[in-house]
Amino acid sequence: MFPTLLIVDDEQPILHSLEGLLSDEGFNVLTAPNGYECLKTIDAEHPDLVLLDIWMPGLDGIETLREIKKSHPDIPVIMISGHGTIDTAVTATKYGAFSFIEKPISIDKVIVAINNALNFRKLEEENRFLRTRMIAKNAIDGSSPPILALKQQIIAAAPTEAPILITGENGTGKELAARTIHQFSTHSESPLITVNCAAIPEALFESELLGHEKGAFEGAKAKHIGRFELADGGTLFFNEIGDMTLANQGKLLQVIEEKRFCRLGGSRVIDVNVRIIAATNKDLRKEIEEGRFREDLYFRLNGVPLEMPPLRNRIEDLPLLVGRFTQEWCKASESEPKAFEQDAMEALADHNWPGNVRELKNLVERLLITVNKETVALADLPTPYRAPEARESADSLSELADIADFREAKEAFEREYIKRRLAECDNDTAAAAKSLGVSKGHITKILKS
Repeated sequence: MFPTLLIVDDEQPILHSLEGLLSDEGFNVLTAPNGYECLKTIDAEHPDLVLLDIWMPGLDGIETLREIKKSHPDIPVIMISGHGTIDTAVTATKYGAFSFIEKPISIDKVIVAINNALNFRKLEEENRFLRTRMIAKNAIDGSSPPILALKQQIIAAAPTEAPILITGENGTGKELAARTIHQFSTHSESPLITVNCAAIPEALFESELLGHEKGAFEGAKAKHIGRFELADGGTLFFNEIGDMTLANQGKLLQVIEEKRFCRLGGSRVIDVNVRIIAATNKDLRKEIEEGRFREDLYFRLNGVPLEMPPLRNRIEDLPLLVGRFTQEWCKASESEPKAFEQDAMEALADHNWPGNVRELKNLVERLLITVNKETVALADLPTPYRAPEARESADSLSELADIADFREAKEAFEREYIKRRLAECDNDTAAAAKSLGVSKGHITKILKS
């Protein structure tokens, strides 16, 4: 499909000349003699690009450009003028023009400008698509009251410049929340840089944060750009901030307050503009009381506090989470979709989930790998995740090993195991015998003993 161009010029010879030349180049060409007709044509035809003359009677090119960008900001506009000045070009660029061409028009320059503008628009559309997909990927799933409240807090806080402190147990999705905040912030077009405070050695922390010049210390064989500099204009996420040492807390506080620093071994002052998000599974108030965390840093970070609810407090979201993890894994592994039977879902809902959403995701992926059938049943769950009665049954089987007479224990164990398999096979003795690799007669004998 060929791109559609709209040419707007009050000089008919130029209009017809451009229309013919660009049609010969394979473009679909529309024309308009003034700004008013231009706006009507855009609303009706939605062209891919506009070639717009600046000097026109009535609604001039600059005013027309402003109106186009109000209602159709994604359409690139190339301005054309026979009386071009630097001020005019600056004004056109200010209001969103892609480029500026002076008369007399060179068709080669026009075609180059058109191709550049269309390629740029394609890149913008791809970026919007990728950003939308990234937002969907980082979305916090759930419709439980705690999650709905959390989403409202994120939407309210994300567009601001306030620092955000995310607290919650391990596995609740603190990093996911940080990524969501970044995507909805004014810094979303710039990078999100993560600093894992628990993983960086104390001696290297300052270098990782601020960077260093070549020869700044032994082993510094090349210049190193620090995380603050990498995140300039974007978001800097300090994960597990509670694990940072007091000395490094002081260095971090200084950079946050001054918004400038020097690389280690350097003298040039570097100004930075970053949004700060921090996360921890620790009670920082308690850490402050026990002298392990600076109170002044805490108040700097805690501009907007967000608490991630544990999975046990939002258990109604479990079916949705299981569904998403199942879909993602099956798609990534190109496997046929699987489903969890109702009794299995009920057993999962009864679990306390000390590892939260991360534990659930790991379990789902484990079951999808190990269960070689279309559905995951209660019997497929590892013992700690089964319903109370199933766990009691498993416990009773293990207790049989304590029976003094080993033969009696062995027979009792086999009897209980056969009963469970029969229950799984809807009391179909033939099916149970086949799955166990024994005869129907053996099953009958064991159950009668």
